Amino acid sequence: MSLVARYALIVDAHLDIAYNVLYAGRDYRRSAHATRRRERGSQNERRFGQCTVGLPEMVRGRVGLCFGTIFVEPFSRRMNDGPPAYRDAHEAHRLGMAQLDFYRRLTDEEPHVMLVTNQSELNAVCAAWGLASSPSPFRGMATRAPHPVGVVLLMEGADPILEPKEIERWYELGLRIVAPAWDTTRYAGGTWSGGRLTKLGRALLSVMAEYNVILDVSHLSHEALFEALDAFEGQHVIASHSNPYRYAPTARHLPDKAIELIAERQGVIGIVIYNRFLKKEWSGRKHDVTLDDVVRMIDHVCQVTGSADHVGIGSDYDGGFGAEAIPRELDTIRDHYKIGEVLLERGFEPQHVASIMYGNWLRVLRRALPA
Repeated sequence: MSLVARYALIVDAHLDIAYNVLYAGRDYRRSAHATRRRERGSQNERRFGQCTVGLPEMVRGRVGLCFGTIFVEPFSRRMNDGPPAYRDAHEAHRLGMAQLDFYRRLTDEEPHVMLVTNQSELNAVCAAWGLASSPSPFRGMATRAPHPVGVVLLMEGADPILEPKEIERWYELGLRIVAPAWDTTRYAGGTWSGGRLTKLGRALLSVMAEYNVILDVSHLSHEALFEALDAFEGQHVIASHSNPYRYAPTARHLPDKAIELIAERQGVIGIVIYNRFLKKEWSGRKHDVTLDDVVRMIDHVCQVTGSADHVGIGSDYDGGFGAEAIPRELDTIRDHYKIGEVLLERGFEPQHVASIMYGNWLRVLRRALPA
């Protein structure tokens, strides 16, 4: 029996679903392969890569829960004739709200997609995939489909939040995770432009803690990253999609000290499944990167933290790259289960593999989501 049938579900902590639907015109309900056929040779394919995410592949691959992003791009980094971008906070707010509205419409109209904002909704998704409240490593599962895919909302770059106190409104509308920066925002220094945590950013962190919002430190500059980890008084910290700096030595990724601090907060780090972030000397050929490179990243987090409790998947699929830029053995999101297979082959214990594939992310959500 394939390992994909042995997991209750798999969690992916970073997918730009709304961005791809609204700005690339991709129908999430369509299979990734159908989207590829429609886009072959098109500007979309050149700009966004070969599509890897579709609802059919998620269901067949048992990716039953994901963190769906609200991501808006600053005009300073906009590609020529690219998707809409913002020049000020009000434009960012309008674009961000449009993405939040998309997720709410999608989950209202599509019976097999469910917005997850509280424990009851999380439990409903888990139960639909045959997972009890306390996960066991593996479960023999019936293959009847379709099952619902749960979506937890994550804001990537906080400029759509007009002012810190507006967190209350976003929270009421379903937002549960906030990353203060993508590139530098009004709140914090980001990956490319750098900078520190701002006074407004400290106020944002304070309101996030008040509402039990999860802090996502991915994309913070290293300076802002350590300042945020020190300043944030909330209980829940993650890096939704970041790799160890040791093997991906840019400001985009996490030094060992940051990995240790996230683990001390009972947080989880999602490994990005992008060849350029998996092998620093990547030449651009898909076949030059394999799942062994993914395992190297996972194992490094385990070695630094002393356990398998603080690492998971945060693929960032279709986040500016496609199937041409992911490891040799992978084609679409349906293939996530192969990561678990290789971990087992490399000597990881089954219960540790289960934690990496879904259990660690569920632990964070069970602590953070309201009743």
